[in-house]
Amino acid sequence: MAQVSTPEVEHPLDPLTAPEIELTTEILNEHEAVTDDVGFYSYQPVEPPKGELSEWEDGDPVEREVTAVLRNFAERETYEAVVSLAEEEIVSWEHLPDAIPHIPDMDVREAEAAIIEDEAFRDAARKRGVEDFEHVIVDPWPVNASEFVPDGLEDHRLARGLAWVGRDEKDNAYSRPLEGIHAFIDLDEMEVLEVVDNGVVDEDSPLPPERADFRADRVDTRDGREHLDVVQPDGVSWEIDGREVEWQKWSFRVGWTDREGLVLHDITYDDDGEERKILHRMSASAMAVPYGDTDPNHNWKNALDIGEFNVGRMVNSLDEGCDCLGVMHYFDAVTNDRDGNVLRFPNAICMHEEDDGLLWKHTEVRKGNTEVRRRRRLVISQIATVYNYDYAFYYYLYQDGRIEAEMRLTGIDSNGVVPEGTTADDTDGFYEVAAPQIKTSLHQHHFNFRMDFDIDGENNAVYEVHNEAADDVAWTHEDSDNPSGQGWCMEETLLETEQDARMDIDPNKGRYWQIVNPNETNAYGYNTGYKLHPHTNVETPMAPGSPARRRAGFLDNDFWVTPYSEDEMYADGEYPTQNDDPSGLREWTKADRDIVDEDVVVWYTLGVNHRTRPEDWPVLPVEIAGFELAPEGFFDENPAIDVPPEPAACESDSEAMADDD
Repeated sequence: MAQVSTPEVEHPLDPLTAPEIELTTEILNEHEAVTDDVGFYSYQPVEPPKGELSEWEDGDPVEREVTAVLRNFAERETYEAVVSLAEEEIVSWEHLPDAIPHIPDMDVREAEAAIIEDEAFRDAARKRGVEDFEHVIVDPWPVNASEFVPDGLEDHRLARGLAWVGRDEKDNAYSRPLEGIHAFIDLDEMEVLEVVDNGVVDEDSPLPPERADFRADRVDTRDGREHLDVVQPDGVSWEIDGREVEWQKWSFRVGWTDREGLVLHDITYDDDGEERKILHRMSASAMAVPYGDTDPNHNWKNALDIGEFNVGRMVNSLDEGCDCLGVMHYFDAVTNDRDGNVLRFPNAICMHEEDDGLLWKHTEVRKGNTEVRRRRRLVISQIATVYNYDYAFYYYLYQDGRIEAEMRLTGIDSNGVVPEGTTADDTDGFYEVAAPQIKTSLHQHHFNFRMDFDIDGENNAVYEVHNEAADDVAWTHEDSDNPSGQGWCMEETLLETEQDARMDIDPNKGRYWQIVNPNETNAYGYNTGYKLHPHTNVETPMAPGSPARRRAGFLDNDFWVTPYSEDEMYADGEYPTQNDDPSGLREWTKADRDIVDEDVVVWYTLGVNHRTRPEDWPVLPVEIAGFELAPEGFFDENPAIDVPPEPAACESDSEAMADDD
């Protein structure tokens, strides 16, 4: 076997490289079980245990291992192998009888083509006015739970194909759903097994009548918007060495996996020359998008997008001036396709700086002096398109030690058809009318973030914190510990076990969670720590025990804590696809392990309700959800006190504008 050199790999946490992917495939092809019937579904780098990482030094060899997921289509079996690239051998090979791999792009495209060619599907489509199949599109959705699988198809690896049809090559096909057609396809054989036709909604008008154009060359764009640009004539404020970034006292590594996409490693802050660790790893571990419509054409929808599609494989190549604005640095990503070849994603991750308003300010009115600082943030982002929806993942680092995670949801709402003339008065509360004959179902988006904290070391603890009144009796003038009646404090509760830590937000009480190092204090005796401050959130109204609620167990609570385990990476379990009851947070935390003075992992789920509006059509203006990590006792003073003022450009800008006039 030819030796494949991987000079690009400088650190054990670097993403896989193209040569490593090629070598992994070469090694796997030597195994007797890898035949022409086997597909290579996922390659994930094995991240070394934290103990090994702490001993690794720059210049040490990187002895990489890769976890590979393979599928034998003929035998309908899934295998998981661990490959040593250093030794060029397979370390382990395991048959996983109950595991179904994610649905990769090659499966999607082949399934779409097979469904469009199927005569039963075409007959159903013709009933809805389709004559030309050139502009038909099909999205193969995961079938979710067994309750939604037709009788007799339980032993197949399935997808459920939903279809739309455009008028021409540039048309927005998602504006014309072929309502009521459900094509079940075997993803191993790429054979359509059953086409369910629930009937044409409106025989006289089976397809919505209006175009829903959104392309710039097909709509009238507004006038009066002058060009806005971000320039940095003196260059950027960051330094990059491979995948390691230094910016404004921050240091971190930019990682990527094909399941999660963007990952941040080894997040530290330079506190007067001391590199202080905050997080070992941070990523979005799971998604759940449940639909609330009771209509049988839509009531089964519950996508676990990160685990069912490996969302890293669905990232966009980001373009200057569009997805990001200013002076950018891009990170490419590579993974494997189903044949084991290298699959490249140029510009998969974008990094740039943004002005973000005030950082701090004070005006001394008696002295006529004002000190003001602008808040600048470093943005690290990726955008993934999962069929009709687009998901933008953002991490923001701020000069005052804050970290913010944000999701932006855009794209086109999943939709269906209603009879001609349907208005708000005709809906049943489970869906909305977004356009003539277009219904969009009430739904939610939930995102779970996994955060492996190492605040000033690996041994950490977690407190729940909320507002607590001094007493709950009506105020009187009588002597008391609360003579003014306005006393209140912050109640802190140490969370001792996993079950203690299962909690939800409580905005009325200002609830947040503090992650601390119980063995380290600041100058004033407070444990060094960070707080997780929730932004808006929403609980799931799905019925307990329902298939969707059963599969997305991490929705049971907003906040979870577990002791670190290298095998517990995804809130919805390792293999959620077509799995009635995947393992994950709900299962792991039944052990009720201790989490005090331990290496803790915090899991937080944020969510948004999406009751669609006509304003969301034909393309959804972004919906935003997120949360913040802020230092609390981590520093002895405002860490941004040393940020210099911005150059005074107002006068020169005014002069330039005057010259233009």
